[in-house]
Amino acid sequence: MSGENATRMPPRALPVVIVGIVGVLYAAGSLAGWGGTAFITWAEAGAAGAAAISLLMSAGRPRGGDGDGASGLRRLSAGGIWRASLRWYGIAASCWFLGALGSALADYASRSALSLSVPDLFYLIAVVALVIGLVVPVRPPRDVGTWLRYAADTYVCVCGLFVLGWVAVFGTLYHRSGESPTEFMLELLYPLIDIALVCGALPFVLGAARGHRRPAWMGYGALAAFAIADIVTTFVRLHGGAPAEDPADILRLAGLLLLLLVPWTEPAPEPTDDLPPGVTGVVRADGAEERRGRMIGPGIAPAAVAAAAALFIAGHTLTGRNGMEPVVPLVAGSATLVLLARLASLLRENDRLRREVEAGEQHFRALSESVEDAVLICDMDATVQYASAGALRTYHYTADELVGRPLQELIHPEDLPRLEEVFTEFLEAEDGPLGEDVLRISCRVRAADGTWLPTESTVSRYSGGECGRLLVTTRDLSAQAALQRQVAHLTFHDGLTGLPNRSYLEERTRELLSRQGSGDKIAVVFVDLDGFTDVNDSAGHAAGDQVLAQAARRLRGNVLADDTVARWGGDEFAVLVQLPSDERETQATVELAGRLLRVLSADPYQVGGKQIVLTASVGIAFAGDDERPVRGSDSGRRIRRSAADLLRNGDLAMARAKEMGGGRVEVYAPHMHADVVRRLELGSDLQRALAEEQFAVEFQPVVDLATSRVTGVEALLRWWRGGEQVPPEEFIGPAEEAGLMPPLGDWVLREACREVARWRRDSWEVGLSVNFTARQIGAPRFVETVAAVLEETGLPPHALTLEVREEVLVDDGTKVERLEALRDLGVRLAIDDFGTGYASLAYLGRLPVDVIKIDPSFVAGLGADETSTLLTRTIVRLGSDLGLTVVAEGIERPEQLELLREMGCPRGQGFLVARPMAAGRVESLVRTNLAGGGDDVSGELPLPLPG
Repeated sequence: MSGENATRMPPRALPVVIVGIVGVLYAAGSLAGWGGTAFITWAEAGAAGAAAISLLMSAGRPRGGDGDGASGLRRLSAGGIWRASLRWYGIAASCWFLGALGSALADYASRSALSLSVPDLFYLIAVVALVIGLVVPVRPPRDVGTWLRYAADTYVCVCGLFVLGWVAVFGTLYHRSGESPTEFMLELLYPLIDIALVCGALPFVLGAARGHRRPAWMGYGALAAFAIADIVTTFVRLHGGAPAEDPADILRLAGLLLLLLVPWTEPAPEPTDDLPPGVTGVVRADGAEERRGRMIGPGIAPAAVAAAAALFIAGHTLTGRNGMEPVVPLVAGSATLVLLARLASLLRENDRLRREVEAGEQHFRALSESVEDAVLICDMDATVQYASAGALRTYHYTADELVGRPLQELIHPEDLPRLEEVFTEFLEAEDGPLGEDVLRISCRVRAADGTWLPTESTVSRYSGGECGRLLVTTRDLSAQAALQRQVAHLTFHDGLTGLPNRSYLEERTRELLSRQGSGDKIAVVFVDLDGFTDVNDSAGHAAGDQVLAQAARRLRGNVLADDTVARWGGDEFAVLVQLPSDERETQATVELAGRLLRVLSADPYQVGGKQIVLTASVGIAFAGDDERPVRGSDSGRRIRRSAADLLRNGDLAMARAKEMGGGRVEVYAPHMHADVVRRLELGSDLQRALAEEQFAVEFQPVVDLATSRVTGVEALLRWWRGGEQVPPEEFIGPAEEAGLMPPLGDWVLREACREVARWRRDSWEVGLSVNFTARQIGAPRFVETVAAVLEETGLPPHALTLEVREEVLVDDGTKVERLEALRDLGVRLAIDDFGTGYASLAYLGRLPVDVIKIDPSFVAGLGADETSTLLTRTIVRLGSDLGLTVVAEGIERPEQLELLREMGCPRGQGFLVARPMAAGRVESLVRTNLAGGGDDVSGELPLPLPG
């Protein structure tokens, strides 16, 4: 198999082999004198048949079927236009084969119109099909004027060639033949048709696309060979020669051999994204795009042929014996008239083109004068030849100062060497035609007043002039540069205070850390205005902006010039301090922080006609505190990490100062970060704990102080995290921040109600108290949820008491309405930690309250502090007078219990009474009380649940 593939003949070599065989046979037959004209006719038939087979097979063969990947791609790129030409060439060769075969069988070698035969018709069809094959690859024009010019040029060419032939040859033959003009013109029918086809096909051959030029010219060569052969045959026949003396068959055979070689000239692929002027793309059935040519006039050919004919006629008239025949003036005159018409058309077209050029020049000047950019036209040495009005306006030069001046004199000396290098490369480059390659440069240009303006220029070759010129379009970037500086300033500065912003402070911190010496240190001071939110809420944001602007001026005026004051965000400011390399840097920073605290708090802020007094919270952090090492040698990463840690530590110190009540200075300590991390970890673990039900409910009994009987229990939430109990004060805050209190509160309410309802079904008449926060009460469908839990667990509404803090009842009317809706259902309401909130005594008469719980701070002072004793006695008496149940919280010592009984406080809870315990121990305590005994359970300090 491999040997067969190795010896297989390439398909494209077949035409060459056939041409060689035909040539050898014809040469051998001619030398041996085989068959005379019959041999020649059979040779024509063989060549025509071979050409037909080769052309039609190439036209029908799928492109890329040669097995050669590159050639396959090449044929694919040629497309359907190439195959259409091959098909028409094949049809021409087939018709010629039929004509030659008929002539050989009938031994008929005539080419005269007077004796027109069937083979002659096939010859005529073959020539017409060959012309169609030349026309197919070209897109025909759509305007009538182009067709008229084409017809005129073709007619002039035919007339010129006819006159040349008549004067040189056929005129003499006409006189010798004795035939009538009509009969003689019929004798010349074949040559006239051939000349007309040759002249008419020339514009299509000239306009063939690059990929189709070789097959087009070979087909045109075959057509010309056939035409010359017909002329020679006609001359031999009119001259009286025998068919055997006619050498024209050699030309016909040569034309057929040219057609046979056409498949060898299969076009190569051409890219379609760079079509030359006048060549258009056409989309094939497979979606690819290929080239099509356009019809191009023969140009100077008609005039040249006409001139040659005129000169030949003139010379023949002067030297000949017969002068001009009547047919010559007739044909030459008509051709002259057509030439004059074409000349008039050319003059009009030339005038139109001239006006278009002038209009284009005017349009260019008008455009260059109207645009703001500077437009310059320079010669190839970069000397200014033209300057637009925009250039004069931009650079404030006069036309005389710019025209004739080299551009090198206007460019900044620092930019000139670079520009000269790229400009030289641009001029030496020959990658594309004129006008296609463009050079874009940026440089500084000197204006008439001596200032250097940043510019961006585009340089392109300009076709005007004999040696070529350069078109330079320059845009002034001064406004853009100013805008960029403004944007950069706004990017790193605060628009309200004018101070650097957070981004600038972070970058400045990294910069100082990167160049920090071994003994140098830096520190950051964070400042927050206490109560600033109240200013915005009461006086408006405009007043708040005035306060911030005044605070920024006070800070800027009380730091050193090297220190950086920035607005961190909102009402927070930061001061980046560069510390001296001695042992007093810590004290100096603390003194600076105290000074800033005083200047921000001592004097009131003037807002309109009002004076607003504010305090500040200040935090300090030093570079190197709590610094964590970064592995590897990436110093940039280490600096970024250190800068972020420093700013974070200062913010944490300020937050701690604010938590401590504000109006103070706090220095960062590592435990602050640990506290924040722990709060974040707790917030993350709370989500999982709620899903896995890691929580438990404990109950702290509430007893009747007179009888020690348990009258109710308070539900308290407990969290066991990894086997360790987390104090409520640590996880309640993160749960509130994470928005988990509503689902946690619902879970506690459902579990506690289910347990107490079970006790009540066993005839244990105890009530249940559950703490609720403001966020829980404000949750959607709060009332519906409580009602649904009561119905689900079977707990009577009057057995449930909701405990809320005083601020919930005072600040939000919507929450009060919800609590009133629950009270209408029978649920009781208690004020927790009464006496420490915002409720005045007047509120107790208007709010839907059933129980008040005395804050443990008052109970703790009983017997030791007269004020606490007096306040507690007043609350107990007030509750009795208003018909409210009073519960004392935090009973820890016997003397407190005795004083509360003496005051007439009805109920209490605390260490001395009972500690928080699980449901099972509560059952034991209740059973003991039902039996009539008393049981004081001591233990750890109970912590009431805020929600």
